[in-house]
Amino acid sequence: MPAHDTDPSASWEYSLSVPNDLRAVTVSRRTLRLILTLHGLIGLVDAAELLATELISNAVRHTEGPAALRVRYAGGTLRIGAWDTDPEPPEPPDSPELPLQEDGRGLLLVRSCADHWGWHTLSRHGNRGKYVWAELTTGVPVVT
Repeated sequence: MPAHDTDPSASWEYSLSVPNDLRAVTVSRRTLRLILTLHGLIGLVDAAELLATELISNAVRHTEGPAALRVRYAGGTLRIGAWDTDPEPPEPPDSPELPLQEDGRGLLLVRSCADHWGWHTLSRHGNRGKYVWAELTTGVPVVT
């Protein structure tokens, strides 16, 4: 397997489980940088790190349980997501009070930097929670 896989038709997925600890944000960001570098997607690193930082930070700051960073690449699209144990929806990024608050603007950054973003509740194997995700496209056409 080549060290730098820039084939736009390639697909892969990684998942990193993290404890409810703010140090998990740094671990997630550095892990993401390594994954993208090894797959030849260094051009996406800055935006992807910002997205992962906001998503994992929200997951560990606003919930009681563990979290997970999920990174998937397929069809020229990179999806970065954070799972947490709280099924409640994230704070909407278009709230009129957000610009006046000291914190809580993370999803506003996510909405501004990502090509697409969203969330959904999860219920699997008795576990509940939510998955918040953001996507970046590489701009490389996929040849099929």
